[in-house]
Amino acid sequence: MSQYQIAVIVGSLRKDSFNRKLAHAITKLAPSEFSFKEVQIGDLPLYNQDDDANQAESVKRLKSEILAAQGLLFVTPEYNRSIPGVLKNVIDHASRPYGQSAWAGKPTGILGASPGAHGTAMAQQHLRNVLSHLNAPTLGQPEAFVQVKDGLFDEVGDIGSASKQFFQNWMDHYVAWVKKHAA
Repeated sequence: MSQYQIAVIVGSLRKDSFNRKLAHAITKLAPSEFSFKEVQIGDLPLYNQDDDANQAESVKRLKSEILAAQGLLFVTPEYNRSIPGVLKNVIDHASRPYGQSAWAGKPTGILGASPGAHGTAMAQQHLRNVLSHLNAPTLGQPEAFVQVKDGLFDEVGDIGSASKQFFQNWMDHYVAWVKKHAA
């Protein structure tokens, strides 16, 4: 049986992030041959092309963790109808210097949760556009624009019973996507 290591990128630095909670909960729905590791992003400097030749240790760690993974899982909030700045910073660091992108060829899934009625639809669409340019094949369907409401999570932080079938379906499609595209 193959093992699939998935790098999880949560597009929020907030300690009690809904998206971090969603990331932890949904990974429990994956089969045992999948393991998930959240990539730490809070210590990255702001991207500056002048630093490409001498990247910070935190940037080298980021790129190494992405390169070691067989797939990517983005779980992100939506800020001002787009992706958070901290997430764009992660993307820019791991795609540089030009020609040395860590994203290329990595099968990717995108989720996001927000108290808003539209979930994170715009952020996910913007992220898909960026990942397409970076040659990261991204699962198109099913989409998951999650509105945070009572019952989304159960008392221990797992996916609540009312949403479990939806998220299991999403995870099953994601697993198949990674298996199809992982090198």
